[in-house]
Amino acid sequence: MKKQSLNIVTWKEDKLFIAKFLEIELASQGKTQKEAIKNLKEALSLYLEEEDPSKLQIPSIKDVNTQTYTLN
Repeated sequence: MKKQSLNIVTWKEDKLFIAKFLEIELASQGKTQKEAIKNLKEALSLYLEEEDPSKLQIPSIKDVNTQTYTLN
């Protein structure tokens, strides 16, 4: 099976850190950034238990459109 890289973005909301994959709709949280990422990886493992990895349609990051919004 071909290796697939997934990109993670993290940010802080109130007292929790949020970690989210850019390529798939999967996110998690934790008290620290490290814990949020660990929880996200665990969530991915649980998600993949239900899926056939060879049938996953994960876009490459170059296929993902991003926009930056500036708040005044």
